[in-house]
Amino acid sequence: MFAAARAVLCVGIGGGGDVVGALAAARAAQVAGLRARLGGVTWERRPIDPLPGPRRIADLSGADPLHPAAVLAGPETRGPGGFSFAETHMSRVLGEPVLLVDPNPGPRTIAAAVDAAAAALGCDLVVLVDVGGDVLGHGDEPGLASPLCDAVMLAASAHMATPSLAAVFGTGCDGELTTEEVLERVAEVAAAGGLRGVWGLTPVDAAALEAAVAEVPTEASAMAVRCARGAYGSAPIREGRRTVPLSPVGALTFFLEPAATIGSAARLAAAVADCGSLDDAQAVLAARGVRTELDYEREHAA
Repeated sequence: MFAAARAVLCVGIGGGGDVVGALAAARAAQVAGLRARLGGVTWERRPIDPLPGPRRIADLSGADPLHPAAVLAGPETRGPGGFSFAETHMSRVLGEPVLLVDPNPGPRTIAAAVDAAAAALGCDLVVLVDVGGDVLGHGDEPGLASPLCDAVMLAASAHMATPSLAAVFGTGCDGELTTEEVLERVAEVAAAGGLRGVWGLTPVDAAALEAAVAEVPTEASAMAVRCARGAYGSAPIREGRRTVPLSPVGALTFFLEPAATIGSAARLAAAVADCGSLDDAQAVLAARGVRTELDYEREHAA
């Protein structure tokens, strides 16, 4: 599934703890003999960063610039008010810098930023990792709650010069799409010729993710690790607002070809592919009647 790549940049595309899901993809690459680096986006969950939306690069401190929309985050990287990104914690866990991408400028600029980061880190393949599977949402799923960042980041793959894959880790573990909905969407991508492989967490992988979960605030990726350890049934997350199905399926990562994914299941990514900014993408989804994480955060901030 990694073709002739030698080094992979695995980027969590949904914000918050998705960088831990990126570690799952990185582990698969390492088992295949590839070097792997990690990244994520500048959008933290509301309990960590109360300001709506993702932070801009100019808002960050203690980071090394790579591109106007990307930096390398270390253990000292902070957002406004001094909060730590999930990538800040992951950098401390790994002992190396972790990429942070600002999704505000929209897919084309995100693509240029990720291309620049991949070149700087010596990576010849980018894997865009979503935890849960909501990146594959059609837009009408009852539980869909945070489709915006995923859609914009996946849409960036259409503009990247660096070869890329999409990946879904922790099926249903964010409490948005159900397991059945995610599997149906993966099947839709497969029917379009886009399924590139499936990887399950080994005990060694699970231990690596457990070490990250101990340091990086995340609920969804932690549920996926529980799935790898044999948990079965259901568990509450988001202070009981959502329920996660636990089963061995949650320990899998599905690797997908981005163009086939956007051309089939990932309808929201297709809809925002040519948007000039995150706000433009928000307006496109709003016109389709799709509520996003930005709606939620703005309402609570107000």
